[in-house]
Amino acid sequence: MAVADQYHAVKNAIAKAMADAGRKPDSVALVAISKTHGEDKILPLLEAGHRVFGENKVQESQAKWPTLRERFPDIELRLVGPLQSNKTGDAVALFDVIESVDREKIARAIAKEVEKQGRNPRLYVQVNTGEEEQKAGILPKEAVAFVERCRSEHGLTIEGLMCIPPVDENPGPHFALLAKLAGEAGVEKLSMGMSGDYETAIQFGATSVRVGSAIFGERDYSGN
Repeated sequence: MAVADQYHAVKNAIAKAMADAGRKPDSVALVAISKTHGEDKILPLLEAGHRVFGENKVQESQAKWPTLRERFPDIELRLVGPLQSNKTGDAVALFDVIESVDREKIARAIAKEVEKQGRNPRLYVQVNTGEEEQKAGILPKEAVAFVERCRSEHGLTIEGLMCIPPVDENPGPHFALLAKLAGEAGVEKLSMGMSGDYETAIQFGATSVRVGSAIFGERDYSGN
């Protein structure tokens, strides 16, 4: 199917999952994960009216989004990949939402750039719900206290929590854990669920789902 057709199929599946879960219409935002994809695949979504996109890398995003934003100034761009401290200034300048705040160094760097640039992207704390050594994110037992430190020590407003469950496990318990932590931390937004499990995430209260391959097809990493 064409990208636009796959996009509408995902939108329909999200609407059905919301209805099945008793959720209000439009209570779940679709973040189209466009990493490694070029304008040829992004433009059909923009022309269909979609405006919320997610990227993993700052440098890749800098190369393709400024031009697109000249044509579509209401784009909302989210960083969903790990943020390196030396890229924080660029990230604050480019992204409307940063979903991968996961350690003190990054919190301090974002606070510094917010003050310097006068730009205040919305922020999520990434939680490593599976406690995987190779994966970014703060440990669940440290998440609530970290959110509070972001507020009290760094002056940051944390909008929500984000997670990426282990690929070989049932995602449901991880989504339930994230929802529990969000309640304890006093945040309302839950970024959870990807192409293979976004319907499950909606059942557990996701307020945004990050869908890439189900819309754009398999990613091309030949240039990375």
